[in-house]
Amino acid sequence: MIREAMYYDCLDDHVVRCRLCPTGCRLTPDRRGVCRNRYNDDGRLMTDNFGETVTFAFDPIEKKPLYHFHPGAVIASIGASGCNLSCQNCQNWEISQRPAQTMYIDPEQLPQAAARNHSIGVAYTYTEPIIWYEFILEAAPPVKAAGLVNVMVTNGYINPDPLEKLLPLIDAFNVDLKGMNPEFYRHICKGKLEPVLETIRMISASAAHLELTALVIPGLNDSEADFETLAEFVASLDAAIPVHLSAYHPNYRMRVAATPVETLQKGYTILRRLLHNVFVGNREIAGCSDSYCSACGAVLIGRSGYSIRLKGIDEGGRCRACGAATGIILTR
Repeated sequence: MIREAMYYDCLDDHVVRCRLCPTGCRLTPDRRGVCRNRYNDDGRLMTDNFGETVTFAFDPIEKKPLYHFHPGAVIASIGASGCNLSCQNCQNWEISQRPAQTMYIDPEQLPQAAARNHSIGVAYTYTEPIIWYEFILEAAPPVKAAGLVNVMVTNGYINPDPLEKLLPLIDAFNVDLKGMNPEFYRHICKGKLEPVLETIRMISASAAHLELTALVIPGLNDSEADFETLAEFVASLDAAIPVHLSAYHPNYRMRVAATPVETLQKGYTILRRLLHNVFVGNREIAGCSDSYCSACGAVLIGRSGYSIRLKGIDEGGRCRACGAATGIILTR
């Protein structure tokens, strides 16, 4: 469905400049932005992806990944076609970097559809939900009104003003922090690092739950210095923010060899020096996917794949061993 887009400037000669994300596409009439969904229609910025989703599925919340937000829950998951970055290693390039078939979902009907299968809410995921901005602004309030949660799995590439408007509507974010080197973002993702860091700072200072994912790519963002810089940045905000290290596999335009287990183990060890909650998400390493009490070290949640065992946490979210608050949000 076509809607007029938000956050743009009208320039001379019917040219428009999008202000939704830091790319800042300057578009002459009939030209589309890098996200492929926003275009100049005779001097107005329009979007043609409102309510158009590439899929509607029910996923474990751990798949997002969110480990400390309603662990063990199921969440309805939808996503737009497109992205505002162009990562050479994109894992979902068939729907983010190429046009994909979609189906329309009405935002007013979303809560009813999402509430099936004991789902706790809606995750805007799979591609980049920022390019779905107008739809999320309209869909998230009825989801909240129905007592459900809104989750965004995002690259964080958004400008501060539109993010500020979005924050009160979203209950949890997982931000994909692709590296801590500006050159990595410039050459591999065709974007900039600092706006992503600012997004993370803003979410961290809000009421929303925040977790981060870092895809580890051999030779590009896997040095000890890379892991140390990541740990220091997260610790400067809150050492309790969960960080997920994910193994890279060759995909799209990148043919670098897959991430060795040893590299993930090294990153886990370095991050754990400063951070309380570090996980290796898509490779089996004993103990590296479990949640531990930061006060006494007891296992709070044991994990194997998407299966969980609430071993050491009580109904109030406290450690059974020592009584310390864990910050884990449980489904009641």
